[in-house]
Amino acid sequence: MDTQNIAQPLGGEPTLPRRQLQSGTELVKRYHIQEVIGVGGMGSVYRARDLHFPNVTKLVAVKEMINMAPDPLVRQTIVQNFEREANLLATLNHPAIPRIYDYFSEDDRSYLVLEFIHGKDLESIINDTNGFLPEEQVLGWGIQLCDVLSFLHNHKPDPIIFRDMKPSNIMINSNGDVILVDFGIAKTFQVGQKGTMIGTEGYSPPEQYRGEATHLADIYALGATLHHALTRRDPRLEPPFSFAERPLRRINSRVSPELEAVINTALQYNPAERFASAADMKDALMGVARKTGALSKITTTSIAPASGIKPIWSFKCEDEVRGTPLLYQGALYIGCYDNNLYALNAADGKFQWKYAADGGIVSRPAIFDGNIFFGSEDQSLHVISARTGKVVWTYHTQAPIHSSPRIAEGHVFIGSDDHHLHAVNLNTGRSVWKFESADEIRSTPLVANDLIYFGNESGDFYAIDFRGTLKWRFQAKRAITSSPVIAGQSLYFSSVDGTLYCLDARNGWAIWRFRLGKGSVSSPAVADNYVFVGAADGFVYGVEAQTGKEVWRFRTEHQVSSSPVVYKDSIYCGSVDRNLYCLEYRTGRQRWKFETQGAITGSPVVFDDIVYIGSNDHQVYALLA
Repeated sequence: MDTQNIAQPLGGEPTLPRRQLQSGTELVKRYHIQEVIGVGGMGSVYRARDLHFPNVTKLVAVKEMINMAPDPLVRQTIVQNFEREANLLATLNHPAIPRIYDYFSEDDRSYLVLEFIHGKDLESIINDTNGFLPEEQVLGWGIQLCDVLSFLHNHKPDPIIFRDMKPSNIMINSNGDVILVDFGIAKTFQVGQKGTMIGTEGYSPPEQYRGEATHLADIYALGATLHHALTRRDPRLEPPFSFAERPLRRINSRVSPELEAVINTALQYNPAERFASAADMKDALMGVARKTGALSKITTTSIAPASGIKPIWSFKCEDEVRGTPLLYQGALYIGCYDNNLYALNAADGKFQWKYAADGGIVSRPAIFDGNIFFGSEDQSLHVISARTGKVVWTYHTQAPIHSSPRIAEGHVFIGSDDHHLHAVNLNTGRSVWKFESADEIRSTPLVANDLIYFGNESGDFYAIDFRGTLKWRFQAKRAITSSPVIAGQSLYFSSVDGTLYCLDARNGWAIWRFRLGKGSVSSPAVADNYVFVGAADGFVYGVEAQTGKEVWRFRTEHQVSSSPVVYKDSIYCGSVDRNLYCLEYRTGRQRWKFETQGAITGSPVVFDDIVYIGSNDHQVYALLA
């Protein structure tokens, strides 16, 4: 983590701190100082090692405040302000904001211990670049900064105004993502409350000089930051509020007129003429990315090595693991193309038992009353005891089963390549009814609203009742292998025709369609107002659930057949590029990835901060989420 100065009153100059800590110094017998990485107006920022983790090198950033004020009241105020920054950071949880680990004081110094950011600040990147930075790169950073500002401005119970947006307070980490640092003058906002004239000259808007900064001040400062990044003209060296006198495209003709218009709006002298919110500015920047074709270029891709993620355990099967596991009462159940269903201890991956079918197993198991249900390419639905792995009963269809079972209302519903959806009595294993469709059914049925929803390989999507009577049908252009999900009265599923569909669950009418880059067999996941899905173009998409509007997309290196899974504020999704990705679901920014030695086509299961996934490298892995 690096920060070059702590914000001063507008027009002021920082004072270099005295008595910097030397390399090798230990603070509170825990933090071993390695080197100075930044100099601020009231102290330094150090890289240090946390000695509480003796077996690994855990780096932290230690931000120092040296209190040299002679007046006791001023000294107390300085300490209170520093404590306020610590308390503020402790309430914030966002991938673009560094985490705070500790706060303490020693003599006349106070310290914040923060997440160490591997990267460079944007000011250094601007200064070290020959020529101009690419528009799509700056555009991507701007979109991310709008996201974190929106998070701050909508913070509960009180909005937070950052008040010092500028390149030196923006870190670009090793993934190419932004991290907003130095919350020293950020403050909660109350209507009608005036503050001091504080900020950085050149980036701060006119009203901030009058102590009237609202969230619109951050939008102005972001516009100034983007202007600086695209022109390399430092606004601190120019007359205040003079951006109109140095038009962006006159300095850098490679900038698109659309992006220039967005930045000019953010830099309006009158706050009412700027974007009304950071979300509105993000929408405008996303619009530029779509119109200029930059959207696919600004998606987050990682350059960080995957070797830092180590499995808790792994278990090797005899063939490819293409399916999705089931976790139940401390055991993990997963099928394999060696024809076996394995039961493993979820804590340590130890083998418990296996059950041999006569065909490969891609079906995800289901559990009911202590029994495991799953389909196999041997054309059968198998039911076995979860405790012993002994067969309870078997139900036969006329073709391989790639669908997963769904249990409801005393029945198990499962699709088969014999073109039928089968309803089977849970207790007897006998057929209750079969619904005939026009093609193979590989979609896993969804039971909701007293209806059963599923698709087939001809592109038909059906809603039938518990008697097997058709209620409505929707036609896509190609196969629906994806399994539907529901939120409210909206049904979501993808198709090999390259579309993510949203239908009204009551009548099958299309609410919206979102065009993917290629076809999809991935089943969507829904969280908050977002829908997530993968596609054969190699992207994982985040889409607004109500409107079908793209929020973000994340590029992997191969097609995404896996279905994303939401856990807390992350999604987990595999790719044929052999990696399991963990993404922050609001932004699509990568948190980590784990590389296996084979394609990942199944979906993960996440429980109690552990993610379980199978790979075509024959392995099952357990990882810390």
